[in-house]
Amino acid sequence: MDDDPATEILEATYRALCDRGYADVTLGDIAAEADTSKGLIHYYYDDKETLFAEFLDFLYDRYTARIESVEGETARDRLAGLFETVLTDEGSATGEQLRTAMLEVNAQAPYDEAIRARLARFDDLLYERVRSAIADGIEAGEFDDEVDPAVAAEFFVTAIYGAHARRAAADRSPDRLADVMTRYAERHLVADGPTEVPS
Repeated sequence: MDDDPATEILEATYRALCDRGYADVTLGDIAAEADTSKGLIHYYYDDKETLFAEFLDFLYDRYTARIESVEGETARDRLAGLFETVLTDEGSATGEQLRTAMLEVNAQAPYDEAIRARLARFDDLLYERVRSAIADGIEAGEFDDEVDPAVAAEFFVTAIYGAHARRAAADRSPDRLADVMTRYAERHLVADGPTEVPS
């Protein structure tokens, strides 16, 4: 599907969303960004809501690739890698703009079933990857066997979403947020108590 007009529109949506935010972006902005007409956008997408639902599917594919690319020799390494991946943008201004715009999209979820269902997929994927890393760590003896992987994963995913909001609202350092999350995990999950945080 790469390089077809529908994909080009989704790429333009990404850029326009980063520049203007969800509330302010229009189909005209997206058409200008794609160097095409609003008529062509309407050929593929009925309205802004339909376009954004498809855009979230487009982002989900990219997000899945990022999450699934996290590796590590141990479950602890994988968990720390997940925190770094979802909390930092490697200094990318565009990544920061998109994160802020996605907070606006999240705010639409209570009023839009299509957006809510798609955002739930992001949440489910992150939850399952965190839960799996914790469960693997328990099985390998890295994490305390009294830890409930499902409960711990719920906590960490909720904290990650809170960190995203805090970062946008209070301009907190992404590196610091990832480090705090990793240190908290080390203190509360590791079987033999706090140890050196994996680098």
